[in-house]
Amino acid sequence: MARNLWIGKPGLLREISQAARSWDRSPDLNVTEFRSLEGQSTLVAPPLTTRRMKLSFEWLEPEDAQHLVRLARRVSGPGMLGRNTYAGGSVVVLDPVSVNLLDPLQAAGQSRHIRGGDHWFTATGDTTLRPSSGDVFTGDCKDVTSALGWRHGTWTGWPVAPGMNVSWMVPPEWDPALSTAQLDWKALDGSYLSTAMASGTVVSGTAPAEAAFVTPVGRPGATGATALAGACLTIGETPFAYALGDGCPPMAVTGLTDTPAPRLPYRNIGIDLVEVRGAAN
Repeated sequence: MARNLWIGKPGLLREISQAARSWDRSPDLNVTEFRSLEGQSTLVAPPLTTRRMKLSFEWLEPEDAQHLVRLARRVSGPGMLGRNTYAGGSVVVLDPVSVNLLDPLQAAGQSRHIRGGDHWFTATGDTTLRPSSGDVFTGDCKDVTSALGWRHGTWTGWPVAPGMNVSWMVPPEWDPALSTAQLDWKALDGSYLSTAMASGTVVSGTAPAEAAFVTPVGRPGATGATALAGACLTIGETPFAYALGDGCPPMAVTGLTDTPAPRLPYRNIGIDLVEVRGAAN
């Protein structure tokens, strides 16, 4: 994954090269325990967990500090990386630990939707998605030219910044002699820009100018059942099969501390973020 933190609005990501002094990315499991009079315990846990992140920086560069404060206070406009954009909505966080940017269930070939429409779509050709044993989805390709796309679920693709090196591995069960991996680059408005494509199971490409999103696509190159588990989308590193999906969910800033450092103009910044769904745009 990217060695540095990238954070910002879609199309306005900024790289924070300074390492955080403290960093907590523990998820909120929301497990509730009930204990009976006899001493037996019953646990109630929701099917989904929420990602949380707390970052603290010391002696942060003024430009980086201003960027984080803008995100927290929902202030944008001319001068924010040179663009005039809407200040509300969610925040993109690409942290250095994430190995696979696919959703956790998506990376495992699973979905909570009966037809898997939240995680995959037919880009070209004729493919039917269906769950198989253990609720792991497979694709039934009826056309040898069929292409499957991986869907982010919130944005038109996975957020990127121009110049980023992105790597994509299709499910490892695909035949490398027949399959094709591709990355579709898209502008901030979702319009198509260009494609990076390679024969086999892995493709790497550099995000072009004006790129704000990338959509991973795969062509099995054969008809019949097609596995969907084990794919990997990563930035700055080599992808590997069956990597745990960390996801790239929309997040909102819930807390900010801004303390001038002893030596101005440096700042000590603390920022808290939580995964959201309702304020994604």
